[in-house]
Order: sequence, then structure tokens, then C-alpha cells
Amino acid sequence: MTVFLSIFSIVLLCGCLIQMQTKRTFQKQLRSIKKQLTDIVNGQASGPVLIGTDHKQMADLLVSINKLNDQNREHARQFIRTEQSMKRMLSNISHDLKTPLTVISGYAEMLNAKIDMPSQERQRILSHIHEKTDEMTTLIDSFFDLAKLEAGDKHVPLGTINLTEICKQSILMFYELIETKGLDVQIDIPDSPIFALGNEEALHRVLANLVSNALRYGSDGNVIGLHIYADETIVTIAVYDQGVGIRESDQQSIFERMYTLEESRNKDFQGSGLGLTITKKLIEQMQGTISVTSIPHEKTSFICKLKRVHG
Repeated sequence: MTVFLSIFSIVLLCGCLIQMQTKRTFQKQLRSIKKQLTDIVNGQASGPVLIGTDHKQMADLLVSINKLNDQNREHARQFIRTEQSMKRMLSNISHDLKTPLTVISGYAEMLNAKIDMPSQERQRILSHIHEKTDEMTTLIDSFFDLAKLEAGDKHVPLGTINLTEICKQSILMFYELIETKGLDVQIDIPDSPIFALGNEEALHRVLANLVSNALRYGSDGNVIGLHIYADETIVTIAVYDQGVGIRESDQQSIFERMYTLEESRNKDFQGSGLGLTITKKLIEQMQGTISVTSIPHEKTSFICKLKRVHG
């Protein structure tokens, strides 16, 4: 009996010692985790939280902490990108509003100074003022449209649309401008109607943005094209030109808010940088995709894909 009690006491003592050692190890590990997290919060470290442990619960805790840490780093990077994008957006909007305002102000001063101006000249100046006012209205409308799309406040109802007819109408809207520029128009639209899931108004806006972009940036290549083709499930619209093109590094950012291709395309034709962002948002609202491919002075194509609907 005495021997049994002695053995029991030793086992109990060992158990207590192991518990104490385990507790001290846990406390040390927790202090290490706290220090590493404090360094991360204070910006003195950015890597994962690391400790050596063979305890499953502690290992699971570390995995969860490092996942959260990774998410926080990604959110921080996203915040920086968004902040830079917003600064660029405000700078571009300020510039794009200032330019027509300066012109309007100059024309207004001219009208005020020359009271006896001939009516024909006065009408010409008033037309220019109206044109610049329209530019400002378009820019402001685009900005608010993008804000609504990003906030999910702009509803785009979907239904079956006649994609071939919409494309024909859209290219005809630019017929006079294309004729004036003397461009070679390459149109490949099937005679038979092709239907897709989409929104007629949204697709008109998308095509207007893409065709006007092709005319603005690619007219030096003297070619503009619109091509429609389809398989059993997808309808593809390609709008292309043969202008200066878009560098591969810029292609990754072409649809970002306010990205205006300052180096890869002519600075004389800088726009607000909202058009392609709105285009992408509208295509996504129609459950489609948009991409770009570009070989300078050979072919720059914007490719939209929508779900096909069989009539």
C-alpha cells in the first residue's frame, strides 16, 4: 500500500510538473504572439506570426491569425490603390472641368466686350459655349453613373436583346464622323439576328464608348471595325482599330477608374478616364465579360462576350 501511494504521488507530481511546464510554454508562446502582433500593428513588421509548436490548437490559432494578417495586408494595399485612384480621378476631373470652363469664360468675356458683334459671329461663339457646356454635363453625368454602378444603385434589367440590330444602330450613329475622317470601315455583322441576354440601353452605351474610343485613339490607323460572331452559348462583339495601340503593361489597368493611358496614347486626346470603367461595369451587369488585346499599328480590339439566347 505504501509503495502504491508513493508511485501515485510521483505520478501526480510529474503530472503537475508537466502541466506547469506546458503552462509556462503556452505563456511564452502567447507573449511571443502578442509581441509579433504589436510589431505588426506598429508597422515594425509585416511578415507572418511564427512560433515553434507541436500543439494542434496553438497551430490552428497561428493559421487563423496569419490568415487575418494576410487579409489586413490585402485591405491595406487595396486602400492605397483606391486612394491613388481617387487622387488621379479628382485631378483628371478637375482638369477636364477646368478646360471647358476656361473656354466658356473666354467666350463670355468676348461677348461682353463686343456688344456690336455681328450676329453670325455671336451665333458661332454661342454654339461653342453650348458645345463646351455639353462636355461638362457629359463628364458630370458619367461620374455619377459610375458612382451609382459601383454602389449598386443603378439597376440594369436584363432580357433578350437583338444584338445584331443594336450593333447596326450603334455604328450608324457614327457614320458621319467616320465619313468625315475618311476611315476604312470593316463591318462583319451576320444577316440573321443573334440574340443575347442583356439590356438594350446598356449595350448602346457600351458600343458608343468603344466606337468613340476607337475613333479618338485609333483613327491614325485609318481603320475601324466591328465584328460579331457566336457559338452555341456565347456571343462575341469585337470593336477594333489599327492605331498606336495599348502597351501590354497598360492593358492590365485599362478598365480602372480614371486610367487615361497617358503614355501609350496621344495626349491630345485625353479623356476623363471614366468611359471604359463604366463600360466594364455595364458588361458585368449584363453577366458578360470584356477584355482587350493590342498590337500597336496592327490591331487593338475590345472584346465583349455575352450569354447567347436562342430565339
